[in-house]
Amino acid sequence: MVRYFRACLCALSLLLLPVEFPAWAQSPDPVSAPLREVHVDGEKHLTETQIIAITGLVPGSQIGRDDLQTAADKLVQSGLFAKVSYNFQTKLASVLVTYHVEESPRIPVYFDNIPWLADSALGDAIRGKLPFFDGTLPEAGAAVDQAVEAVKELLTSRGVQGSLEHTVIANPSGEGNVQEFHVEGGALQIAKLEFSDPALLNSKAVQQHLSEVIGKPYSRLTIDLFLSEAIRPIYLQQGYLRVKLGPPEVQLTGDPNQKLPSQIPIYVPVAPGDVYRWKEVHWSGNTLVSEFTLSGLLGLKPGDIADGMRIEGGWDRAREEYAHRGYLEAKLDQVPAYNDQTHTVSYSVSIQEGPQYRFGKMILTGISPAAERKLHAAWPITAGELFDKAKFEELLTKLQSHQELVFGELPVHYDNVGHWLQTDAAKGTVDVLLDFK
Repeated sequence: MVRYFRACLCALSLLLLPVEFPAWAQSPDPVSAPLREVHVDGEKHLTETQIIAITGLVPGSQIGRDDLQTAADKLVQSGLFAKVSYNFQTKLASVLVTYHVEESPRIPVYFDNIPWLADSALGDAIRGKLPFFDGTLPEAGAAVDQAVEAVKELLTSRGVQGSLEHTVIANPSGEGNVQEFHVEGGALQIAKLEFSDPALLNSKAVQQHLSEVIGKPYSRLTIDLFLSEAIRPIYLQQGYLRVKLGPPEVQLTGDPNQKLPSQIPIYVPVAPGDVYRWKEVHWSGNTLVSEFTLSGLLGLKPGDIADGMRIEGGWDRAREEYAHRGYLEAKLDQVPAYNDQTHTVSYSVSIQEGPQYRFGKMILTGISPAAERKLHAAWPITAGELFDKAKFEELLTKLQSHQELVFGELPVHYDNVGHWLQTDAAKGTVDVLLDFK
């Protein structure tokens, strides 16, 4: 792939050379010429100066043909750029080169279990190697490796034991992914979890859930998932739709220069915000399901407490309604509008209904031919019929909890059933794949 990329770029560069090729560009020998100017176009987050610094090219230095390609390779290897090409020309026996770049997507950095240092200190360490660091990195590449090395050096200087690993994971408290930095081999535990909101301290439900994290290895990921899955719903159900939880803080007392205790106390600031009531919802893009039906799935009337969990459930039921009609890829984009004067919330929901699918075939693995015949006989959708996902899920429930309803007295032994829906948009069909293990 690299050779192909190099060949394409060299071909492009030769096409853009002036008619009279300079001796250094024609000679097979490593003849060099002065580099007059370096330019970049296509930059967005990074500046031209920052990108040029990554190439390692310095105006005024002597360069050869391979130096221009090496600079392009450095940009690609950094992981910061999805596409790189360049062209050059000669002027007054010197070289002018322009790199054309397309920056790669970047994701937030997430420091998981490094309580010895504040995020700001870790960020400063990375900026020592990557001056452009703004809290985000690409998913892979030399820039990520340099960031890891910077944090390793800082931890080593503080006497922290353990190896530093990094991996891309789903954002525990938001959309998309994050670049997680994690210390392997740490022996720290979560000693306690306290909240600034006294209402949580007095909640029996919260106290029961705390056992899920107390005594567990210290991990910001563990804490953030706990806040998202156990604490946030408590507020959403009461209409606190804009509650802010955290970020969690490590609260230690004593000499900061001493070794950290193995038990880490955590404090979580909470800002509940206002309670909102339901006003209305506006739908667009729905040609198959009426607004009346969709709004009914939410189960809220104007003036009701805007129960965030019920609202989320309503969006899920709307998607299920489309899947019931064969629209397996329907997408909802819901945008809230908060009125802080009346403390009400309205939603605008746009729907992309997508294609409608019909049943193609069922592919089974892990069971006997006799069991396959039983399962085919129990399958409620014939080939070519509109695919009703609700019927598919009903069959899965029987297979996982009441297999006798499918196989009768036929002895069939399995622990779980892997299941997939394989769609073919061109044919408008969906195949069912079931793997018994």
